[in-house]
Amino acid sequence: MSLGQRSSDSAPLFSSDSEAEAPEEAGGRHAGDDDEEASGVSGVRAKLIVCILCYINLLNYMDRFTVAGVLPDIENYFQIDDGTSGLLQTVFICSYMVLAPVFGYLGDRYNRKYIMCGGIAFWSVVTLASSFTPQQHFWALLLTRGLVGVGEASYSTIAPTIIADLYVKEKRTSMLSVFYFAIPVGSGLGYIVGSQVSALAQNWHWALRVTPALGLIAVLLLLFVVREPKRGAVEARAELHQTSWLTDLRALSRNRSFVLSTLGFTAVAFVTGSLALWAPTFLFRAAVFSGQKAPCADEAHCASSESLIFGIITVITGVLGVFSGVQVSRRLRKKTPRADPYVCAAGLLLSAPFLYLAIVFAQGSTAATYVFIFLGETFLSMNWAIVADILLYVVVPTRRSTAEALQIVVSHLLGDAGSPYMIGVLSDSLRRSDSFLWRFRSLQLSLLLCAFVAVVGGAFFLATALFVEGDRTRAESHVPAADEPIVVPKSGRSARVPVSSVLI
Repeated sequence: MSLGQRSSDSAPLFSSDSEAEAPEEAGGRHAGDDDEEASGVSGVRAKLIVCILCYINLLNYMDRFTVAGVLPDIENYFQIDDGTSGLLQTVFICSYMVLAPVFGYLGDRYNRKYIMCGGIAFWSVVTLASSFTPQQHFWALLLTRGLVGVGEASYSTIAPTIIADLYVKEKRTSMLSVFYFAIPVGSGLGYIVGSQVSALAQNWHWALRVTPALGLIAVLLLLFVVREPKRGAVEARAELHQTSWLTDLRALSRNRSFVLSTLGFTAVAFVTGSLALWAPTFLFRAAVFSGQKAPCADEAHCASSESLIFGIITVITGVLGVFSGVQVSRRLRKKTPRADPYVCAAGLLLSAPFLYLAIVFAQGSTAATYVFIFLGETFLSMNWAIVADILLYVVVPTRRSTAEALQIVVSHLLGDAGSPYMIGVLSDSLRRSDSFLWRFRSLQLSLLLCAFVAVVGGAFFLATALFVEGDRTRAESHVPAADEPIVVPKSGRSARVPVSSVLI
């Protein structure tokens, strides 16, 4: 039995087998569609799959930051302080982070489409339930936001690996850039939709009822359009096989490019998580402190345009940042194979001073603040697609979902799982009174931490550049060791045997 063979073509839900195109569908392919033929998915359907995954990723982040868009309303409605408000993001990220390894393990071994369908359906139902939280039960909102993370973990760990099994090299980078455009665009739409729906309905609860309906559409698209591609086939890696989870973890822990780029991405998560939750609230408090806005008067709705403006900036800077990052990296690759970590490092190091200036200028010049936020977020967004590409080319195909999950765990555990809560608690501890001055000043001082963390992240990406070339070569030429334990499907079950017995 060869390493590339599968023992069963049945039970797609509990099998890693692909849903290859029927022969009559494949007949219309062009000679240049080698990647699509190898993956078992036609060229047209592959592009449709990327578009659908992009839509779901956009919806994912739109849902995630709708709460941030109406945070002043939520604080006023439940009468909570900054530390308690920060828990809304923290409980979501914690559940998302804890479940990511589970879905990473499943995504490397079973049908990814059905796993995503179940997760998205669950997330949509829970999000809808969170919109009915009564005023006396803030704990219920915390609980439902935590459960939303369960559904989103099922998607974020798996979707990039499907794109990796559809395309290679420059095509993969281009498709990943499309996929990761959805992160800043979806985040921005979360602020915009949240603030505008809340304003129209004069009630923040309605802001949480938009994404569940869109989630139902996503499930239907996954079921009827998306096909499961063959794992690693586009890279002509027939010798690859699934190894045990502990073997995967050991291999990933020795991959220095993966470890260092994950730590660099942790800094990105820390900064974006802090800004995502607190920037609109900070800008609103700055406007109240300077006399440009009145404080919240209505229990269910605060009149605030800051979420709308910040959302628009996030959308524009996200598109510019992801696009410019990919283009600069693509051109720099002609000169050095270390281009990707260099661009990631430059993005973080350049964003740090602009974020610092945005926070400092908030009390004096609104226009200058928005300009600096625009520049800082543009440079910060240069990382998204490139970090994903680094992971995919320094990790072998059969470990990619596990690697995605591990990166999610580390980046969120040390990054945005705690940063919103940390900023809120620090703000509360620095506040000397409940005046408008100190509500603004304490949050301003707390957010300065983001600029420092961005510099640390840039240093990690510079360290990644030292090892990325060698780790990529090792991943592309990986040959399983003779004594490496593997998992071979047999009659719907898994069994661990050494490589040597399979080669016989």
